[in-house]
Amino acid sequence: MPTKQFLTLATASFTAAVLLSGCGKEAPKALTYQADIKPILDQHCVECHKEGGSGTEKSGLLMDTYAATMRGTRFGPVVIPGQSINSTLYRLISNKADPSLRMPHDKAPLPDETVSKIKDWIDQGAKEQ
Repeated sequence: MPTKQFLTLATASFTAAVLLSGCGKEAPKALTYQADIKPILDQHCVECHKEGGSGTEKSGLLMDTYAATMRGTRFGPVVIPGQSINSTLYRLISNKADPSLRMPHDKAPLPDETVSKIKDWIDQGAKEQ
């Protein structure tokens, strides 16, 4: 087989392999605040981030509703839809901030699967429903 034909065939085969490598993978589950994130926040965050809670007293962050969570703290938002890496919430639960600020404060870190779910929710646009 001449070299030019071989290179063309090899390039076409490589391109097909790359394009087909994503086939068969399911799209990530669409996550929503109500169905997926609120139960996590209720279990791990609302104890301190509710009206009169120590976390709310320090930062102004309420986490008992979607609107309150999206409003953020007196210093600014904690969730930037579509941008987990720029969202304070994600940075504080994923050890990407000063360890003294890790959340939940004075408790065991959230499981990796839970952190990933919050990250994915934010990256998907932090939808309520």
